[in-house]
Amino acid sequence: MKSPVVASRQSWFARNRMMLLTVAIVGAYALFIQWFWGWSSILEEWAHVGVLPIIAALLLLTSTYFLRTWRIYDYFPRETSGRFRALFRVTQVHNLLNIMLPFRTGETSFPVLMRTEFGIPIARGTSALFVMRLLDLHALLAAAGIGFAASQDRVLVWAVWAVFLLLPVAAFAARKSLLRIATGLLPAKAQEIVAEIENGLPSNPPTFARAWAMTVINWLVKVLVLAWSLRLMGVFPISASFGGALGGELSSVLPVHAPGGVGTYPAGITAGAFAFGASNEASALATLAQASINAHLLIIVSALTGTAISLPFGRRQL
Repeated sequence: MKSPVVASRQSWFARNRMMLLTVAIVGAYALFIQWFWGWSSILEEWAHVGVLPIIAALLLLTSTYFLRTWRIYDYFPRETSGRFRALFRVTQVHNLLNIMLPFRTGETSFPVLMRTEFGIPIARGTSALFVMRLLDLHALLAAAGIGFAASQDRVLVWAVWAVFLLLPVAAFAARKSLLRIATGLLPAKAQEIVAEIENGLPSNPPTFARAWAMTVINWLVKVLVLAWSLRLMGVFPISASFGGALGGELSSVLPVHAPGGVGTYPAGITAGAFAFGASNEASALATLAQASINAHLLIIVSALTGTAISLPFGRRQL
């Protein structure tokens, strides 16, 4: 039998495990930045941008986390009713783990946390997450398609983009037929999983429309804020700033994702900026490299800010 002191100590660690994890992540990332770039160069660039723009960018990026929570709150209205704060904490823990763990392994925390906190079955939570991630990826690719279509300036390209834009509507309309086919092909033991997957899909057109709209608004705000930040850091032209923001965020939703996005997120910004017209001159390359690092750091800080805000929310007494 455990002594009261040991039990109390374990209870304290259980209650504060996410705070301890956050502190550990902050410390490890700070050491990495100092080792690789040096904080003096990072702070010099941020000082050049100015305090007010940085605070404004952080506030806007953090606001997108509340919008993401609202999307899930609306997605599971019966289970999450009256518990928005607890759901916000769950989404922030999931977001931080998703950023910090490699190869999207942090995604597995979402269905587990939703089951633990709200009693939502794993299959249903996983299905809902899959749908939301498809909507996220579609929104980013559709935004990138605007830049590509504008550069081509052809009716056919715009027509293809319009068809792609409406793909989620077609998929939602065909969901029951696809699930019926899956039910017929799978063995009887797996049909319960198919039923849970169906429960994880939007229940009706208004629910789907709201989820889609919130996805678009969320990514519109985030990409525009990042593009504005890159522009303030000297990335030209504005189309390259927009492309860089898209590239960085696309790298964060694709399976190839380094721990903390170190390397992959700045590389995504660089690739996106070049795709949208960034200069390949030496001075422009140096500016883009520094800006991509600072933009990545901005994302990390906003995620940590959101997590810090959420830590007191929904904590269970053990």
